Amino acid sequence: MNDGLRIIEEVAARHRLPVGVMVAPGRRRELVAARREAVLRLRQEYPCWGKDKLVVLLRREEWQVSTSMVGRILRRLREQGVLIEPPRQPVSARKRPWFRPYAVRKPKDYRVALPGDLVQVDTLDLRPLPGVVLKHFTARDVVSRWDVLMAASRATAHSATRFLDVLQERMPFPVRAIQVDGGSEFQAVFEEACQCRGINLFVLPPRSPKLNGHVERANRTHTEEFYQVADLPWSVAELNQHALAWERVYNTVRPHQALAYKTPKQFLEELALARPP
Repeated sequence: MNDGLRIIEEVAARHRLPVGVMVAPGRRRELVAARREAVLRLRQEYPCWGKDKLVVLLRREEWQVSTSMVGRILRRLREQGVLIEPPRQPVSARKRPWFRPYAVRKPKDYRVALPGDLVQVDTLDLRPLPGVVLKHFTARDVVSRWDVLMAASRATAHSATRFLDVLQERMPFPVRAIQVDGGSEFQAVFEEACQCRGINLFVLPPRSPKLNGHVERANRTHTEEFYQVADLPWSVAELNQHALAWERVYNTVRPHQALAYKTPKQFLEELALARPP
């Protein structure tokens, strides 16, 4: 033990007095200094711990301190430049920024008025049996509510690019913009494919699924009205045949409250009559 720490502990031992006991001014200054050094020592030993945890450690050492007192001491130590917080190293993979060569945030002035102006895309985990995990892709046009579905064994950039082929083939209008979350499946070759095809790619800010609310709601509908009630095979090829049949029902038979109980197909037909070429 170094001499400085020994002196602090000796002074501290003399002044761990019950609340209400009178202390001479000189001894009080020693007590205040020793208490300050105790707080500093513990904070330097445990730099991520705040006043609520440090007060517990101080009381274990028989210091009579309150949480607010420890907070004031920490604040003064920072203000005086005595307590210097250690720099934080970015080590979490989830916090690593990804370079996006093409995708951008959706501009505030981007106007969504016609089918195809914005298609939201998202994935859904399917866990029908123990040990079986599949991925479901949904694309929803936010104007017409037209949906395209596909199952895959994994959610990778290559499977997302295959889904891009599928949604372009099965949506009855050109797709001008796609909005996705920051998942790795919507990067790399998927991003390159959007760029090559001239499709705007908008990526959501972190932890903001509500901004993709249309497709989130679609995933819930497909779960409740298809996956949870249909007798399905769980091979990808066979499942996609059933998903395609349900997709046709969803787009051409099922009434949609948001479309005044029309189907997406009826909505598009009426829009075409109202907006002749």
